[in-house]
Amino acid sequence: MRNLLFLLAAMTLLLACQTEAEVKSLPILGERDIVDGDTVYHTIPAIRFIDQEGDSVTNATFQDKLMLADFFFTSCPTICPKVKRQMLRILAEYDDEDRLVVLSHSIDYRKDSVPVLKQYADKLGIDANRWHLVQLQKNEVEKYANEYFNVAFEDESAEGGFDHSGRIMLIDTQGRIRAYAEGTEPESVDQLIADIRLLLNET
Repeated sequence: MRNLLFLLAAMTLLLACQTEAEVKSLPILGERDIVDGDTVYHTIPAIRFIDQEGDSVTNATFQDKLMLADFFFTSCPTICPKVKRQMLRILAEYDDEDRLVVLSHSIDYRKDSVPVLKQYADKLGIDANRWHLVQLQKNEVEKYANEYFNVAFEDESAEGGFDHSGRIMLIDTQGRIRAYAEGTEPESVDQLIADIRLLLNET
């Protein structure tokens, strides 16, 4: 009888843990408003760019997909190479998952033309179907970075002429920011890899 009670208690605990894991969900980051009784969450701006292949990239490109987003420039001598290595590691982890794509915003509006982005992508071995490199215009850099809860601005005193963070953002299918990692810190990226799995299971 004692053994039976122990077994029932163990099964109950296991079921409770499974139920907790099943309902676990990533938070929706950012400010929110109540409109007509409904909660309206912060979403990223509309996507209208030309990528490294010269192809149009819009919201339709990312329909029903999770997106990783970051800010970089091809001549960055500091954090960008580290972040790109981590991004490649994430995509390798989800090599067979076509629901995960990447949008990298170049903040160098002077130099990072489509041919330059193409050369950079080829050097990294980027799959153009899963990873789109696009160029922001001068008046878009800070605006877009802010919308993605990121930091990017022109700074003549910074190496390469721009100051920016290495943050990688995870965006859900509704354009809402759900998680992020510091792309220069492998441990932070490890957590993002787990968060991606959680969000894929939720989608």
